[in-house]
Amino acid sequence: MDFLLPEDITALSESVARFAATEIFPVMPEFEKTGEFPHVIVQKMAAAGFFGAAFPEAVGGSDAGFLAVSAISETISRLAPEFGYCMNMQAMTCPFTIFNWGTGDQISRFVPDLIAGKKIGMFALSEPGGGSDAAGSMKTTAVRDGDVYRLNGSKQWITFANEADTGILFAKTDPAGGHRGVTAFIVQPKEFAGFTANPIPMTGLSKSLCSNAVFLDDFVVPVGNCLGTEGDGFKIAMNALEYGRLTVSSRSVGLAQACLDHARDYANQRVVGGNPIGEYQMVQHLIADMTVNIEAARLLVHKMAWLMDRGEVSNRAASLAKYAAVNAAKHAAASASEIFAGYALADEYPIKKITAYVNMLAVGEGTPNVQRILIAEDALGIKDANRHPVRNRLRAPNVK
Repeated sequence: MDFLLPEDITALSESVARFAATEIFPVMPEFEKTGEFPHVIVQKMAAAGFFGAAFPEAVGGSDAGFLAVSAISETISRLAPEFGYCMNMQAMTCPFTIFNWGTGDQISRFVPDLIAGKKIGMFALSEPGGGSDAAGSMKTTAVRDGDVYRLNGSKQWITFANEADTGILFAKTDPAGGHRGVTAFIVQPKEFAGFTANPIPMTGLSKSLCSNAVFLDDFVVPVGNCLGTEGDGFKIAMNALEYGRLTVSSRSVGLAQACLDHARDYANQRVVGGNPIGEYQMVQHLIADMTVNIEAARLLVHKMAWLMDRGEVSNRAASLAKYAAVNAAKHAAASASEIFAGYALADEYPIKKITAYVNMLAVGEGTPNVQRILIAEDALGIKDANRHPVRNRLRAPNVK
């Protein structure tokens, strides 16, 4: 049993590894060749319980907890990093935000189908010119027109938008209100006109599970799909990203572990000067630093999940975990590339692919520089990272 991990969590990680070996590896090359979205694999992941760990049985979940979400996210990203996206869109950022902030009707309409893999989710916050100030710099607008809102604008880097049935999308209902003018909406891109999603080509990343540029042209959203009330969007987004940091941090640890696994195997097999390169101290130094960084990051991620499972404020822990996990992944990718040398550029080995996913995750749910500022301001007593109350309907049933 891993340190701090219950046996059922370890067994869960092992079941995810078996799933990847039997259900993903044999068929995914064909999906990548055609660019077709792998609905059948996503549905099998749902049937295996990957997406429902953070949800109660009443909506189709298993109530296994956030530590289980972390374990699933780490393992799937270690073995099949393109499917790590699903742990945000189907297991956390999209459905959990609806569960956390939605009405009873909204929860019953949308959450069960998302975690069952029957509907594909998305989370649309970022915009082309917004950068890390996605809410403050938001240009997308939502104007009420009778029983609907009409949304106009664009979003960028929206995972699964080209396949999404249900999503969370943020727009300004009060353009002059700054972040207080942002409102969250549950959107249905396939049911209403005015929504266009174009996949963004990104070398090294999946052609089948991809991010998109989104364009909204009088896109219709029923008034009943407003999440929370007008002006709640900023706090909803920040709360959603908190839970997204759990999956992104866990996925980063999984990618870092993949780098270490491949580098260790290669160092034992590659012979230079009559000896495996793993016997040379320069390589040993790289392996040692990778090992320590990954273990430290993993423990911080587990602490974040533990706090979430207890319903406690986790802002500080989330920033620490995200920052440490991304740094561990970037260091592991660079070290593995050094160990593989020229072969790190060859498609024969997976390091090139893993590095591309490391670079992508580094900017998700807050770049390292954003986390660095949050951590420093907290440590210096300028702004308490845990100053905002937690919203976790699963662990605090009294939340309305």
